[in-house]
Amino acid sequence: MFQSVRPVAALLLSTLFMLTAGGMASYLLPLRAVAEGWTTFMVSMIATGYAIAFTSACIITPRLVKRVGHVRVFGVLTTLMAMSLILHALVVHPVAWVLIRAMAGFSIAGGYMIIESWLNERAANENRGMLFSIYMIICMAGATAGQYVVPLGDPMGPAIFMVCALIYSMALLPTALSAAQAPQPLTEAKFDIAALYRRSPAAVIGTLLSGMVTGAWFGLAPVYASLQKLSTTEGATMLAAATLGGALLQYPLGRMSDRMDRRRVMALAGVIGVSACAIALVFGTFSLILFYVAIFALGGAIFPVYALNVAHANDHARPDEFVEVSSGIMITFGVGTMGGPLLAGLIMDWAGAGGFFAIIGIAFAAYSGYMVWRINRREMPDEADRWDFQAMTPYRDQTPQTAELDPRSDPAYGEESEDPAPGTTSGIV
Repeated sequence: MFQSVRPVAALLLSTLFMLTAGGMASYLLPLRAVAEGWTTFMVSMIATGYAIAFTSACIITPRLVKRVGHVRVFGVLTTLMAMSLILHALVVHPVAWVLIRAMAGFSIAGGYMIIESWLNERAANENRGMLFSIYMIICMAGATAGQYVVPLGDPMGPAIFMVCALIYSMALLPTALSAAQAPQPLTEAKFDIAALYRRSPAAVIGTLLSGMVTGAWFGLAPVYASLQKLSTTEGATMLAAATLGGALLQYPLGRMSDRMDRRRVMALAGVIGVSACAIALVFGTFSLILFYVAIFALGGAIFPVYALNVAHANDHARPDEFVEVSSGIMITFGVGTMGGPLLAGLIMDWAGAGGFFAIIGIAFAAYSGYMVWRINRREMPDEADRWDFQAMTPYRDQTPQTAELDPRSDPAYGEESEDPAPGTTSGIV
């Protein structure tokens, strides 16, 4: 394993720095916004700005790389990441933060794409699955660690923003000093959402709903924690509980989905989400232990559904269409992450903090109900046509390069002896 990881160690270290700073920013900025007295809807606008720019970057960044190359674009993007945190500290105004956060979303998506293209270039078929898993583990560990850095500083002061900017800047160093050869041009997102919907309505509608839930969670969960008067450490633990649930529950749900109609497991995930939201809504933070258990279960519903949607969409696609299908799912998910925070923000301003879990629970109910309806409308695909489930990190937005790095992107996936046989589940990451 060490021999496989050593050539990409610099890239993985850059990833760790990026995700650590990203985890800090995703928790720090909503905390500061609430402390400034901004409405929840205004905070949701900041999250939406990030989502719009992130999705747009997946289309624009490949064109920039073609013009000036990977290293130069990555250097510019990491500079923009650091600048965004400094600007957040210098210009404390909600409208400015929408634009600044959009700048961060664009640069972070581009940074992901460049690092993943480098990893994809260095990966061989026999070690692609292992590198993909290590990459996802580093992403999750970095983001979780970053959230626990926030309680060490004061969100109302500039120092914690400067620390986050420094960590973003550190992401440039390993990659810029690496002797690894620059990879081939980035994969441009090619997708046809209408055709994807005709092929797999459950995957498209499910992805849209899961994007709304995920966008609401990442954009407004820190706001909920702040409104409930949780300490910054307790809020970080809330976010970590969801991450842990998303990581640990992916394996059993994924294994189940490989052995039965995948839509049944997708419906089950929706039921878990509704139940967890009901517990959190009824009991709130009265008992932190019960609250964290509910959040653990909620994370176990929020994060696996994206991977379930991808697997279900590809059950109805040819092997050579994996990247195209995954890109279509990614764009659909991005649209959902734009609308989710706005809707949740409006509900929370109207109904209070409890509206956060109410809207997520309603979305999960719609998700589960739609899957049950689709089960009665269409037979599951033949066993020979089904893909195996691949777990994904709870703390990563996806890009077209993620699909390229995924071991299932190889048209011969499953045919070699070292690959998992069709109908089995890849190791959890």
